[in-house]
Order: sequence, then structure tokens, then C-alpha cells
Amino acid sequence: MKALYFAWVRERIGLSEEEIAPPGEVVTVRQLIEWLSRRGDGYAAAFANPATIRAAVDKRHAAADAPIGAAREVAFFPPMTGG
Repeated sequence: MKALYFAWVRERIGLSEEEIAPPGEVVTVRQLIEWLSRRGDGYAAAFANPATIRAAVDKRHAAADAPIGAAREVAFFPPMTGG
């Protein structure tokens, strides 16, 4: 699965994208965020407040409890505002 990082999430992690292979017990967006946050200091900083993270699974906005199943990509980004 490809993980994509945008804005300050990308800046804190230091990557714009990477291939990841979460363990089988990681089945929701929330669990993926928890798993990623344990991968190092940059990840911990990026995901320190999960309520400020938005996600998209295969280019569709997804809630924290959304399943990741056989997703090909999951994107993480801060909340966006319109104008």
C-alpha cells in the first residue's frame, strides 16, 4: 500500500510518499495512524493529535473508523478550508 503525506504531515515525516506494509491487525484508518505513529519521531510528531488528521482511502475521504482493506493508497493531510 502506498502512503501519501501532504502539508505539515509531510514536513514532519520528511517524506511525501512511501510503500508500507502494515500488519494484518491494522484494519482501519485509525489503526493505521496508530501504527504509523510508532515508526519514529517524525511520525509521532505528525500523528500526535489524530483529530487534526484527515485521510483518503483510494482517493475517497475516509473517517477514522473506515476500513483500509485492500486499499492501494491512503493519503494523510490536515483539515482544509474553503474560501
